[in-house]
Amino acid sequence: MKFGKTVVKWCIPILILALILMIPSTFGFIGTRVNYDMLDYLPEDMETVIGQNELMKDFGKGAFSFIIAENMSNKDVAALKEKITRVEHVDTVIWYDSLADLSIPMEMLPDEIYSAFNTENTTMMAVFFDSATSADVTMDAIREIRTICGKQCFVSGLSALVTDLKDLCEREEPIYVGIAVVLACIAMFLLLDSWLIPIVFLASIGMMILLNLGSNFFFGEISYITKALSAVLQLAVTMDYSIFLWHSYNEQCMKYNDKKEAMAIAINETLTSVVGSSTTTIAGFIALCFMTFTLGLDLGIVMAKGVLFGVIGCVTVLPALILILDKPLQKTRHRSLIPDTDKLAKGVVKVFPLFIVIFAVILPPAYYGYKKSNSEVYYDMGECLPEDIDYVIANSKLRETFDIGSTHMLLVDASVPAKYVRAMIKEMEQVDGVKYVLGLESVIGSRVPEEILPESITSVLKSDKWKLMLINSEYKVASDNVNNQIDVLNSIVKKYDKNGMLIGEAPCMKDMIETTDKDFKVVNAVSIIAIFVIILLVEKSISLPFILIAVIELAIFINLGLPHYFGQSLPFIAPICISTIQLGATVDYAILMTTRYKSERIGGNSKKEAVHIALTTSIPSIIVSGMGLFAATFGVAVYSDIDIIASMCMLMARGAIISMLLVIFVLPALLMFCDKLVCKTTLGMLKINN
Repeated sequence: MKFGKTVVKWCIPILILALILMIPSTFGFIGTRVNYDMLDYLPEDMETVIGQNELMKDFGKGAFSFIIAENMSNKDVAALKEKITRVEHVDTVIWYDSLADLSIPMEMLPDEIYSAFNTENTTMMAVFFDSATSADVTMDAIREIRTICGKQCFVSGLSALVTDLKDLCEREEPIYVGIAVVLACIAMFLLLDSWLIPIVFLASIGMMILLNLGSNFFFGEISYITKALSAVLQLAVTMDYSIFLWHSYNEQCMKYNDKKEAMAIAINETLTSVVGSSTTTIAGFIALCFMTFTLGLDLGIVMAKGVLFGVIGCVTVLPALILILDKPLQKTRHRSLIPDTDKLAKGVVKVFPLFIVIFAVILPPAYYGYKKSNSEVYYDMGECLPEDIDYVIANSKLRETFDIGSTHMLLVDASVPAKYVRAMIKEMEQVDGVKYVLGLESVIGSRVPEEILPESITSVLKSDKWKLMLINSEYKVASDNVNNQIDVLNSIVKKYDKNGMLIGEAPCMKDMIETTDKDFKVVNAVSIIAIFVIILLVEKSISLPFILIAVIELAIFINLGLPHYFGQSLPFIAPICISTIQLGATVDYAILMTTRYKSERIGGNSKKEAVHIALTTSIPSIIVSGMGLFAATFGVAVYSDIDIIASMCMLMARGAIISMLLVIFVLPALLMFCDKLVCKTTLGMLKINN
């Protein structure tokens, strides 16, 4: 009671402090860099990451792109190449004239070198940058190159993907945050009992969202997925706590004439109630931090922090706003559209064996679909972009015109003799899907001594420590074919140089596939164990955690299993994140109902009466909460052109509805069915016999 009274006493200063904090939070939000490169989140000790760092350190090269020029004369292409070379942060541009200008007769250049860069009316140049793939300066350079090149040229490569992704996200974000707010407002207007309270909720939650996003400044940067989802998810998840405070305050107002006293009691009641549910939600997000693919750490900390800010806002800022606006809030009260739930609750309790059967029948196909969906994910981030975007068009041109699906880079110790390097190149060019290997040895052949080459050429492909080669592959990034090809190429390079490293987008993507596959199992286990322990402590029961998690896990299996039956492929990060988000965010529904069931059973009611009362009183809160999460995410899913954002929001929206339905229909049936077991394994219920 002391905390509630303190908040009520200092409500005006609390509100003023919150408004003052919005100023640094706004600057923090603006100043937080957003990372659009998924490969940046690979563990630092991976060979591919070490190799990328070596490439930057030894050659001063980071990002890499192919530029395709159509219907241009050699003279114009040469002029274009010179312009691109002068773009800031472009380190090197390689075209076939980089070699033809040498004092080597043209006939001495291998045919595949010429044909590698030219077709009938199209030519291609390779561009190295002196900055990292997703660095802001690299993206600026990509934009400048596109301006210079015009419509006859197409820029491919991971940096082009990252640039387009950033531009698309920045265009979409204000719109889909607006959509989430409007739809959440509509849901609350209809389902709550006041026309004004949704605006008050959004003001309070909005402040906490800005505080959360502003405090990300101390991390230096966050991923675009985190930025895109955190505001929407924080809005949806922490809305529950606001609704609980509002309902509790109105109940207390009927008992006490003093509004401040009523609010003080409501604050303490809310704090007591939301500690358990917010802890489970936070535990679900913290489980993501156990991923070795550090995007999970990024997403998990920001989301968990968001829930914590949500709880703080709910018991400080929101009470202050409600007390200040109490008169208009009471004047704008209306009847909620949620009908009386007594008949529905009676019906569910009456036919509970039917829902037990449904639970048993649905579980096997849901689990099968869930396992299949997890193995049918895609990793190529280009697939999450619209087909008419510049990067996708450029990559299609690269595949159709030059039959290049991916480009690997190979670092070999500079001390390895040229004859062994040539043997290695010959062996690699026999590997399925390898078009050619471009390096000093393949360019000059055995007849031309390396010493006669100018430093401007050798510095591109050789340093004191390493020799650099480009391997063009017919296979697409993240495909099974390219992953098998990488295994074979790695075995060849290790035969000639045990310290040699195969790097680039496809090898990094292969590492990401293997890393996230292990992470999925770890995160799932950690989230289930953590939430199991929390429920065990909150409910003081051994059996109830199994029952609650079984219901929510079935909801997850159905949600993530449906894409398999619909023939859809999910982005790789979706199953990992959604399983923990859905478990953490919707287990609250189950805890709410179970806690009421327990108190009714301990109070002397039969199992039938206890379940009926728990269901009747919980359905309105569950519907408001579930529909709030659905409304906040569904609009974003429909609007967004970025498949990774659209897919995850659709899964969250659908997951909220599925969890809501299972908690309303299946959980009561399981409580009826397992009542004796629950009584024998729960503290405070051991003496219940009826």
